[in-house]
Amino acid sequence: MTNLLETISNPEELRAYEISKLPQIARELRNFILSSVSSTGGHLSSNLGTVELAIALHYVFDTPYDRLIWDVGHQSYAHKVLTGRREAMSGLRQFGGISGFPKRSESEYDAFGTAHSSTSISAALGMAVAAKTKNEKRNIVAIIGDGAMSAGMAFEAMNNAGVNKKVPLIVILNDNEMSISPAVGALNRYLVKLISGSMYAATKRGIDKVLSVAPPIREFAKRLEGHAKGMVGPATIFEEFGFDYYGPIDGHNLDVLISTLENVKTLAQTEGPQFLHIITKKGKGYSLAELDPIAYHGPSAFDPIVGIEAKPVPKKAYTQVFGEWLCDMAQADERLIAITPAMREGSGLVDFERRFPDRYYDVGIAEQHAVTFAAGIACEGLKPVVAIYSTFLQRGYDQLIHDVTLQNLPIVFAIDRAGMVGADGATHAGVFDIAFLRCLPNLVLMTPSNEQECRAMLTTAFKHDGPTAVRYPRGAGIGLEAAGESLATLPIGKGFVVRSIDKALPPKKRIAFICFGPLLYTALSVAQEINATVVDMRFVKPLDDKLLIEIADSHDGLVFVEDSATKGGAGSACLEVLSDNNIHIQTLLLGLPDEYVEHGELNLLLDNYGLSKEKIKQRVLARFV
Repeated sequence: MTNLLETISNPEELRAYEISKLPQIARELRNFILSSVSSTGGHLSSNLGTVELAIALHYVFDTPYDRLIWDVGHQSYAHKVLTGRREAMSGLRQFGGISGFPKRSESEYDAFGTAHSSTSISAALGMAVAAKTKNEKRNIVAIIGDGAMSAGMAFEAMNNAGVNKKVPLIVILNDNEMSISPAVGALNRYLVKLISGSMYAATKRGIDKVLSVAPPIREFAKRLEGHAKGMVGPATIFEEFGFDYYGPIDGHNLDVLISTLENVKTLAQTEGPQFLHIITKKGKGYSLAELDPIAYHGPSAFDPIVGIEAKPVPKKAYTQVFGEWLCDMAQADERLIAITPAMREGSGLVDFERRFPDRYYDVGIAEQHAVTFAAGIACEGLKPVVAIYSTFLQRGYDQLIHDVTLQNLPIVFAIDRAGMVGADGATHAGVFDIAFLRCLPNLVLMTPSNEQECRAMLTTAFKHDGPTAVRYPRGAGIGLEAAGESLATLPIGKGFVVRSIDKALPPKKRIAFICFGPLLYTALSVAQEINATVVDMRFVKPLDDKLLIEIADSHDGLVFVEDSATKGGAGSACLEVLSDNNIHIQTLLLGLPDEYVEHGELNLLLDNYGLSKEKIKQRVLARFV
């Protein structure tokens, strides 16, 4: 049998096929994605679930003239393959290769760059308004998951769209009953009711509107019952926002999808905002992913025949260190409340939810709410711990300022994925948190260099009567056992000297590495070769001014090392102290430059940005020797 997928390098070639050929293309595309992702790693379950949707969208809409905006974008691999990037998938998420998310600079078919959730409807509405303003008959489609629909930004956009009745906006809700973790919240319960049919009573008004577009669809409607629970739920929440709502329909049935999209497309041009609710299965077509879509959400490379195999892990990941500490601390202090914005697995809260279900709150993809929710809890004398990725905390920054630090509330922010994150790239690299956190009054900011410090800093943060943040990287530490069940604390604002210059081998210049976080051990390796001092500062705020000044007074040069942006970062904080104290000394800032970090394997990225052992040694010798 001819491989049809290999004949398709753009959507025009897809549209040249008869509809009867599309199921074969879908099978080939699903097999290609499984083969490709199992080789490179990447998002799998979500992409297997959107194969038919991607085909139908490019078949019905005139892309790239018509705009497709994939919310989050971790389900856009089929879209990438159909838009000329089939061969490039071998370099997916690898240094110099294509991104795992839509990226405007990568393809004209990527209408909007995404990777964080719930932005699609806002961007699509903006494009629809622009099309209307320019008198362009362009269709704008936002594809958003049920998890992303839990975020307030999605509803802010819908609220605004509802008063723009003549814009050609289509929102497709891809409902697979989960984001990464199972979906939570009242909206999820509402969608379940729609799917189950308890709210279904197809209204004459809604049915007539969609069927009057094309009489042949009346026959389609008779057949639709086998694929959907209903065409229109009367007075749905989406209609109250000003959208015409249709669905839910089977998102894996290409005949149903294409027929419905054709008609919704026509309605959007004449009636304004349309909302189509489709049902898909995460992991569709690969039984292992269907059975465990969480495990296959974002796997590393694996054998698709065998599936993901558990591999021995010689070192604990920082996320695991946090999860174990959280359970131990909760056992010791019943005031502890754990909060996550839809990242139960990613932030290490699975065991906590099992052991302390009454003190566990997954608030959905709602970072702003998570922060202020924690503030309310803290006001009543409890001790919330917010487990959140560095780049996701950015979304709750105003709340962090206004609702937490301004009121000096005792909340712990356990910030995972700080620093570079490898294959996820610029959208997920936690390289700005030091800069945007250290400027906030009342906040204590800590940067552990190993697992033991991480645990001690989390305890210190929890026992501090004010807002605190502990930032730690993705992946494993150096292998230091995290002190068992110890809940010991550290003196706040105190660093210490890890290595002193060997006075028996005096160097030409006395250099000191001032380190923040896990790059301390790379610096230590360099320092042993060039005979330099190494300081573990531990705290970015409050900074150990006294120790810094002592080191400056006894050395000829200071090298500041951090895994974050140097602009406004920890090294900048040190330079401010030196300036305030009128200390003149040669310095070198080692961190990330004023640009977005590319995706790729972590060691390659460290070398690319001058933070590998050899690059650090070269830069230090070039500056000071």
